[in-house]
Amino acid sequence: MILAAGRGNRMRPLTDHTPKPLLQAGGKALIAHQIERLKRAGFRDLVINHAHLGEQIEQELGDGTHLGVRIHYSAEGQDKALETGGGIFKALPLLGPGPFLVTNGDVWCDFDYADLCLADGDLAALVLVDNPSHNSNGDFALKAERVGTDGDARLTFSGIGIYHPDLFAGCEPGAFPLAPLLKKAMAAGRVGGLYHWGCWLDVGTPERLQALDRMLRSAA
Repeated sequence: MILAAGRGNRMRPLTDHTPKPLLQAGGKALIAHQIERLKRAGFRDLVINHAHLGEQIEQELGDGTHLGVRIHYSAEGQDKALETGGGIFKALPLLGPGPFLVTNGDVWCDFDYADLCLADGDLAALVLVDNPSHNSNGDFALKAERVGTDGDARLTFSGIGIYHPDLFAGCEPGAFPLAPLLKKAMAAGRVGGLYHWGCWLDVGTPERLQALDRMLRSAA
C-alpha cells in the first residue's frame, strides 16, 4: 500500500492544485519512484489511498498497466483524509488477509523493499533511519532487531513497514493515527525492525523537493 492521502500543507502553494505524490523530482512524480522500486522488489499488486485532489492520482496512474503493476484505489474523499491508521484500516478489504507492506508516497528512499519481512508472531516490522534535522529526537529505539519506545539511541520511523491485519483488531472506521497501535504492539514485544543506513528523504517542503531534484538529476 502507498499512502497518498495527505494534504501537503507544508508544500503549499505547490500542493494547492497538485497532490503531493505527483510533484516531480528528477523528471518523475514522487509516487512513480516508489512504484518503480516496489516493482523491482517483486510487488505487483498495489493499493493507493487518496483524498486531496485524489482524482488526479487516478488519472495519472490509471490501473497501473503502463507501469507494470496492478493498482487499486481506496478513496477517502476530498479533505477527509483518515490519517495513517484510519486510511490503512479502510483499505484492509483491498489488502487481503495476510501481512502487507506500507510506504509513503511522498518520500524518496533507496531501501530495497524485498529486505523487510515480518517475523512469526509479530504484528509489525518497521524500517528505521538516522534522525533528520526536522526530527532530531527520533521516534523509536531499535535493539537486536526489536523496536520499542524506550532507549538511548532513538531513530526515525521511515514510514516503511509491514503490518499484520491483526494490528488493527478492534479498530472502528474513521480517522485515527497509526502510532498508538504500534506502541501497543511494541509493549507486547510484537514489533521487529531494521536500520537502513542509505538515503532517505521526507520530501515535506519545497526546499527538500528541490534538493531531491538536484540530487537525482546530478546522478542521472
